[in-house]
Amino acid sequence: MRAVHLLALGAGVAAIAAPAFANDSVMKGIANPAEQVLQTVDYANTRYSKLDQINASNVKNLQVAWTFSTGVLRGHEGSPLVVGDMMYVHTPFPNIVYALDLNNEAKIVWKYEPKQDPSVIPVMCCDTVNRGLAYADGAIILHQADTTLVSLDAKTGKVNWSVVNGDPKKGETNTATVLPVKDKVIVGISGGEFGVNCHVTAYDLKSGKKVWRGHSQGPDADMIMDPEKTTSLGKPVGKDSSLKTWEGDQWKTGGGCTWGWFSYDPKLDLMYYGSGNPSTWNPKQRPGDNKWSMTIWARNPDTGMTKWVYQMTPHDEWDYDGINEMILTDQKVDGKERPLLTHFDRNGFGYTLDRATGELLVAEKYDPVVNWATKVDMDKGSKNYGRPLVVSKYSTEQNGEDVNSKGICPAALGTKDQQPAAYSPKTSLFYVPTNHVCMDYEPFKVSYTPGQPYVGATLSMYPAPNSHGGMGNFIAWDGVNGKIKWSNAEQFSVWSGALATAGDVVFYGTLEGYLKAVDSKTGKELYKFKTPSGIIGNVMTYQHKGKQFVGVLSGVGGWAGIGLAAGLTDPNAGLGAVGGYAALSNYTNLGGQLTVFTLPN
Repeated sequence: MRAVHLLALGAGVAAIAAPAFANDSVMKGIANPAEQVLQTVDYANTRYSKLDQINASNVKNLQVAWTFSTGVLRGHEGSPLVVGDMMYVHTPFPNIVYALDLNNEAKIVWKYEPKQDPSVIPVMCCDTVNRGLAYADGAIILHQADTTLVSLDAKTGKVNWSVVNGDPKKGETNTATVLPVKDKVIVGISGGEFGVNCHVTAYDLKSGKKVWRGHSQGPDADMIMDPEKTTSLGKPVGKDSSLKTWEGDQWKTGGGCTWGWFSYDPKLDLMYYGSGNPSTWNPKQRPGDNKWSMTIWARNPDTGMTKWVYQMTPHDEWDYDGINEMILTDQKVDGKERPLLTHFDRNGFGYTLDRATGELLVAEKYDPVVNWATKVDMDKGSKNYGRPLVVSKYSTEQNGEDVNSKGICPAALGTKDQQPAAYSPKTSLFYVPTNHVCMDYEPFKVSYTPGQPYVGATLSMYPAPNSHGGMGNFIAWDGVNGKIKWSNAEQFSVWSGALATAGDVVFYGTLEGYLKAVDSKTGKELYKFKTPSGIIGNVMTYQHKGKQFVGVLSGVGGWAGIGLAAGLTDPNAGLGAVGGYAALSNYTNLGGQLTVFTLPN
């Protein structure tokens, strides 16, 4: 790898660069650390809080302040929001929203409970999770499992408007949060395991009217690409850049779904996100690079026009979805300040790019066991520039259909799935929840039927061999050297989103149900508390009446916990996760609870 010198600039984060370009109410909420108006904490996806009342010296004294039962027993991802004196809590399907009065013992002020067709449940891949709400212009925005996008009056819960974004009968569902930008709300779609032709869509924040839609593959017009102006690794993508990489009309069932996180840079006026796996999981059935699945996208939020793209895993053979968050920071590269984007991909590589141009700067493994590729080619003069160099032994296509390729690391759920990392400008470190899991992968021929699974592979998962024996690590990533600074081994994958704070504490949750607090500099464990169920939610913090609180949803589920969540016992069920995480049932059970912590008076 080409050595790149990254020098952190401190607290300067892109999310606060130029509020005139962003949504004023969102920028106001981001600027007030007492509140949380986005799941990502800020537009830059840093998941960093400036609150420091709870710090590395006193976090050991945390106590439970109050709890709230959501009434739903499936995987609880995302986190509550806090706006003023109100907290907004969401649930998995059926996607109930509660408004709680923090001035009155968290009394329920209003409750929104959509009436969704339960037939959407079996169409949702990997549990019935939802990654949470967003707040903008006096409204709470929810994207339901059935793809209904709803704007709720934040004070009353009354429906301002609703619009349908997809069709579950075709396999289109939603598990993600939304991004309010200026006068629009940006949403994605799920369904990669059902052959959906996926997209991102912008709706008018006031009316719900559709403004634009950009697909992940297909004709240039469908993707909102200019063949001469949209670039990849510094070069124009050219006419029909996607169509040329699919056989026939396969792009129409090509996947490339957009169920992850969105970032926004107000200064550059660009939004960023990742597209997921191509359909099917049997790579032999879809020759070519399958562009632009598995890709980092930079788009203009007003028009949807694509500025640049970078495909991380061309012709994906392992289901290494590229949907994980894009964390935006301003740092120095070789002595020159540059706007950067850092992305920890499912494929096991941590990427750093210039977010203005899409130039690839760093691509390094963030788990030493990653073996499917030796490295990413960083030689700009090479025909393989920017591509991973695949190890033939771990190529599921080269080995052929109905052949079980063994010992591939990471497993399909990746070195990190959607559980978001955090970044602290105080340490210039990224804090990354990871999966330390490998797999056996056997492709088989599958035919496409609308609304039916379009997978075409049988998987089994297990802890990475010759290692600490566990299935996860919580790591600090040093951007200067592209290396792990410290790593805390965990028995199970860390499926909770991290939170970094100005108090030099980083919080995360474990699948057994522990909320943990560690020192941001050393990783030393400072506090832990076992909540009623496994944690796959994202830790959040807020301040009320001058006092700082930390909250987290517990409720085991998600891909790692699908066996418990859905009552599955076949080891190959859950796309291989049921067998891999079978021992989890010895440590936790289903739940649905918000636990809020604070320091004693």
